[in-house]
Amino acid sequence: MSSSARLNEISQNLAAVEHEVSIAVEKSNRQRAEITLIAVTKNFPVSDVVHLYDLGIRNFGENRDQEARAKVEEFKKYVEGDETNSEKNAEGAKWHFQGQLQRNKLRSIATWADFIHSFDQERYLLPLQQLSIELEKPISLLLQLSLDLPIRPDRGGVAPEELIELGEKVKEYSGLKLQGLMAVAPLDVAPDLAFGALQTISGTFLKAFPDATWVSAGMSGDFVAAIAAGATHIRIGSSILGSRTYR
Repeated sequence: MSSSARLNEISQNLAAVEHEVSIAVEKSNRQRAEITLIAVTKNFPVSDVVHLYDLGIRNFGENRDQEARAKVEEFKKYVEGDETNSEKNAEGAKWHFQGQLQRNKLRSIATWADFIHSFDQERYLLPLQQLSIELEKPISLLLQLSLDLPIRPDRGGVAPEELIELGEKVKEYSGLKLQGLMAVAPLDVAPDLAFGALQTISGTFLKAFPDATWVSAGMSGDFVAAIAAGATHIRIGSSILGSRTYR
């Protein structure tokens, strides 16, 4: 497929998603500005990131550190080397890590990711604080809430009753910023029920941490239900970019 054809395909898909978002926002008596759309670009080439950027998308989601790190660098080279548009600025793009964290990947993730959506282990707090000092930048975290009962280790996440305690521990570190919560709907529960529970839990969490306003929830198959339940950030991949070839 030619570059122009791919751009047209992505543009049409993005417009369709935006239409659904607009309808969901209106039904929920919310404002479109309350919702940030994160385009999930894992397993897609940097050329698709460029197309999305040219279409106005500024938030990109990745799950694998090695792929993401290379993609971010390649994207920066493209934007900085584009002499046809002086307004392009790679710093305007924000990168969201949403895969499971591993100790040996923390340093790399902290260098390229602006936000980590999947924090669920206290043992990583001190290493991340040290990286914040070393890199001279705050590290923004969302606590991953598990909506699975019982909790599934392969999907990650913290039990609802442990969220406040973990949030308090994050706040003990000056280099870490608590942004809010992230959740993935269980595979065996209707999204509206799952995200209804999230809405209740996030309300309690927000009372404890008034500045942690983000609620990252909703993917291609369930973002409408997530918006209705108060999501502030939705993570959309296949509805915009098509089916992935998993590697």
